[in-house]
Amino acid sequence: MADYSDTHSISHEAILSSGGGFTAFSFGRYNIRFRAPYSLERYVDVVKWDDGYLVVRAKYSHNTEPEEEYIDLKPILDGLYIDSASFLKPIKSVRVAYA
Repeated sequence: MADYSDTHSISHEAILSSGGGFTAFSFGRYNIRFRAPYSLERYVDVVKWDDGYLVVRAKYSHNTEPEEEYIDLKPILDGLYIDSASFLKPIKSVRVAYA
């Protein structure tokens, strides 16, 4: 079983961001990028993290107010041949961050 956590860090927090038409989910030494909705401007905050399932507030170009959005990471990870159970297990929280 692969160890997806960063052994040099004790953080159990993942980072969600977006840019260039992609969503980025970063944890440990991994930065997983996947296509974002075409009108996504940015993620505002994470409402809920539930073992690979995210409820977030996102700002879209067609709406002045942020909307609730849902991201299921398990099929994305499986499509990348990453063992989702092992990858997600050490993650206790997710926050939105931009450089």
